[in-house]
Amino acid sequence: MRPPLNLMAPDVRANPYPLYAQLRRGPVCQVEPGGMWAVSRYDDVVTVLKDTRRFSSVGLGRGFLPPWLARNPVAHSLVMKDPPEHTRLRGLVSKAFSGPALQRLEAQVRTLAEELAEATVQQREVDFTAAFALPLPVRVLNLLFGLDPERWPDMRRWAEDLLSIPASQPTPERREDIRRSIQEMEACFQVLIATRRARPGEDLVSELVRAQSMTEDELMSFLFSLLPAGFETTAHLLSNTLLVLAQHPDELERVREDPRRIPLLIEEVLRYEPPAQSSLRLVTEDTDLGGVRIPRGALVAVLLGAALRDEQRFTEADRFHPGREAQAHLPFGHGIHFCLGAMLARMEARLGLEALFRRIRGVSLTRQEVQWSQSYIARGPLSLPLRWEPRVET
Repeated sequence: MRPPLNLMAPDVRANPYPLYAQLRRGPVCQVEPGGMWAVSRYDDVVTVLKDTRRFSSVGLGRGFLPPWLARNPVAHSLVMKDPPEHTRLRGLVSKAFSGPALQRLEAQVRTLAEELAEATVQQREVDFTAAFALPLPVRVLNLLFGLDPERWPDMRRWAEDLLSIPASQPTPERREDIRRSIQEMEACFQVLIATRRARPGEDLVSELVRAQSMTEDELMSFLFSLLPAGFETTAHLLSNTLLVLAQHPDELERVREDPRRIPLLIEEVLRYEPPAQSSLRLVTEDTDLGGVRIPRGALVAVLLGAALRDEQRFTEADRFHPGREAQAHLPFGHGIHFCLGAMLARMEARLGLEALFRRIRGVSLTRQEVQWSQSYIARGPLSLPLRWEPRVET
């Protein structure tokens, strides 16, 4: 009997792309953990993400949360809603992530990026994830929502715990750690909301409290979902970019000589080593997809990371090639659940890379083996030890 295909197997977490290639030949089949139905081809992924009637976000907590977790902390978030509730909630928060809002924020993000880049490159050898990739989006979140930037180690732990829940088969001790993280997050956000009610500022939480358009549960769920999405995605994008460039020094030289190529570099990293690896949906009726019958009530794992290496969509899909003609379009999802923070993540990455590239000539890994995050939802290095070759001023 063939062993089950397991998204959480250690060799798959280290490199999921061979399994993804195998799955695309499927094209739809059940995988572990939990017997989910994996959708891996580009066209099938787009079909699922566009069809909220047959592939729903409502009730996802019942679909993947284990019984030892008493409640779903993001149950009232827009990521767990379909229209019309999704439309209402997205409309309430989308203004903060619009082009004009980000333009107002850009100068502050650039200042943060310059400060962090200077301190990071001066260290010569550094854990890039801890020194730069995580602090930058955490400090940007602080600007947006008033979260304490000094608590970024806690925030990272909370985010990792939330993202690991769907794939967890934890020990009793680990279960208690995850429950404790949720309790700590809830306490932190309750204080944040109460503070903004008493002393409103110019941040998003203050705007939402003033508008009185969200229930207490909706506001709390929004903050719970925002924490991992708001900085884990950007942190993984930055770390994945430096990892890929350390493996492709010719591309680093190319983009360093012409910083106008940075947006192209970011788009190819989002395709080649995407921070967002998968999304989940529930099947509302017996459904045919890719010639396979998926039963009502099944949990579907929409494998973005597999779709972005689909040979039918991208020429030389396993080759890192900034500037390729075929655009990916899927790194931040598709349809009504397209990531609200996509523009912000791209801006943070662009400004962060600009600040770094002005200060370096090269970069290398000090350890070839990378420890990856333990989640099939998001993927990035837990740490990234790098050695800089600083730019020599003339």
